[in-house]
Amino acid sequence: MAKRGSGVVLLPGVVMPAALAYGPLLDALGDEVDPLAKDLELYAGDTPPPGYAVDFEIDGLLSAAEEAGFERFHLVGYSGGGAVSLAFAARHPERLRSLALIEPAWDGNWELSPAEEMLWRRFEELADVDPAEEEPMAEFMRMQLWPGVEPPAPPPGPEPPWMAKRPAGIRALIAAFRDGGIDPERLRAFERPVYFALGSLSNPDYWAHMAERLGRTFGDFTLEVYEGRHHLDPPHRAEPQRFAASLLSHWARAEAAGT
Repeated sequence: MAKRGSGVVLLPGVVMPAALAYGPLLDALGDEVDPLAKDLELYAGDTPPPGYAVDFEIDGLLSAAEEAGFERFHLVGYSGGGAVSLAFAARHPERLRSLALIEPAWDGNWELSPAEEMLWRRFEELADVDPAEEEPMAEFMRMQLWPGVEPPAPPPGPEPPWMAKRPAGIRALIAAFRDGGIDPERLRAFERPVYFALGSLSNPDYWAHMAERLGRTFGDFTLEVYEGRHHLDPPHRAEPQRFAASLLSHWARAEAAGT
């Protein structure tokens, strides 16, 4: 079991704020770790920062970790936050004890399959559509799922205030991924344990390919498949007790190895 006080940073996806996204998981972890659920720099202001790039997130994560007193820490990232986590691991491997990924939205522009290239072209097309139109967002959600699986219905009631920032944020993040990159050689050199959570109902042309690619890249890689789950029903929200147990085991192994 991870020792009490182990620093953990959790990064959310591009939609839900960190405190809401990771609330169930934090309850399941209890006081086993010292957690920091950090929002993306993308939403630090009313609009994405001018010239927004993945480097904004790397620098913001480093500053937040230092402010929290985390010299070295475990990093957990979902979707957009998972992409940032991979980029951070490539840039600052010395700061991490381990890495846990929940279907990262992007792992760098390298070795993409033809199906992934088609998906990204369509993501870019959808990002250019007027955000007031509902169908492009619905298609964006469906593209993340196994064919025929329908996205969950939105919760009842009015949209929360933070939702107003999300269309612009999604567009900015897609552009940052298009223009950015992660050096796969830096990922191959990463020596800490890496855990990847994959939903069985997520788009296999997206995350199954990514999991296979990263499994060939990282030297210490563990894949866990969550049957019946998908990108919009991720394990940190849908199965927090099971996911917490997996993380605690992952972190304990990293600490026992002295990483």
